Amino acid sequence: QVQLVESGGGLVQAGGTLRLSCVVSGSTIRFNTMGWYHQAPGRQRESVATIFTDGGTNHGDSVKGRFTISRDNAKNTVYLQMNSLKPEDTAVYYCNYRPSAGGYLEVWGQGTLVTVSS
Repeated sequence: QVQLVESGGGLVQAGGTLRLSCVVSGSTIRFNTMGWYHQAPGRQRESVATIFTDGGTNHGDSVKGRFTISRDNAKNTVYLQMNSLKPEDTAVYYCNYRPSAGGYLEVWGQGTLVTVSS
């Protein structure tokens, strides 16, 4: 069974920095697409960043240039480095596992709350 556990959220001031971690068990992240999403109250969950099996990445327009997704294959962990945080970044951040093979469901972590004060 694939499980994802996020950590690293907290309360920071605008302009501050956080690094989120997602530890994956039950599968090897090197061979699967991983992503970070966030969801604020009353809004749909939306993609923040994605890292593909070849190491390529994609970042949402609202975070491009400020956030960076990365992975440590040895630790089977995905990170989201968040710099220059803004109040509008406040949300619950979720790690996402997207199986490379068909016939398997995506897996979500429990989420970690990021709150950015002005």
